[in-house]
Amino acid sequence: MYPKVNEVLYIQIDTGDEKEASHVYKSRISEIHDDFIYMEVPLQESTGRLKKLYMGDELSIYFLTEGGVKNFFNSYVLGFHEDVIRMVRIRKPDPEEITKIQRRSFLRVQAELEIAVSYKGGRRFLSNTEDVGGGGVSFYAESDQKLREGELLSCWLLVPYKNGSLEHVPFESEVVRVKKLPNTRSLIMLKFNSIVDMERQKLIRFCFERQFDFRNR
Repeated sequence: MYPKVNEVLYIQIDTGDEKEASHVYKSRISEIHDDFIYMEVPLQESTGRLKKLYMGDELSIYFLTEGGVKNFFNSYVLGFHEDVIRMVRIRKPDPEEITKIQRRSFLRVQAELEIAVSYKGGRRFLSNTEDVGGGGVSFYAESDQKLREGELLSCWLLVPYKNGSLEHVPFESEVVRVKKLPNTRSLIMLKFNSIVDMERQKLIRFCFERQFDFRNR
């Protein structure tokens, strides 16, 4: 069962920051089309602030049906439309993707991709990712690569596709969390601060290819 026009959506957003991902925002459906849904810019009720979204942001959404039943689906931001009010275009889920079971798995996939990192003082190093998504990535850092929360990084990813082609995806990012691991390494979790829409779409394409592979194993 699809939600209807004017129905309220309750939204959580994956930015790579666990605290941010716990916030619930409200929006209202403006239009429903064959492949996408237009909704209003989400609002956080506790603060009254509008939440700015970006192309490729990964969303976990639910809407209520009779008896207060929550219906969940995952989506992501496709674009925007300026009308009387600004509207956000999100992917319309397939009917079988709407479930009464909460699934907080965003469009983020485990993948060991090569990442080049440049940070303060012109220091650079190569590493491998732990996961990638439309909103950010996580990668491993050695003990001498001391990164801190809030630090800004310039990076590029080497992204392979099933057809054998390779893409370099550059982006600017912020460290949102540093997780110490049992060995000498740390897991560095990033959110994108600046990434060209075309580059973000390359990552989303990779994630869909990888998810398709996982489903067919």
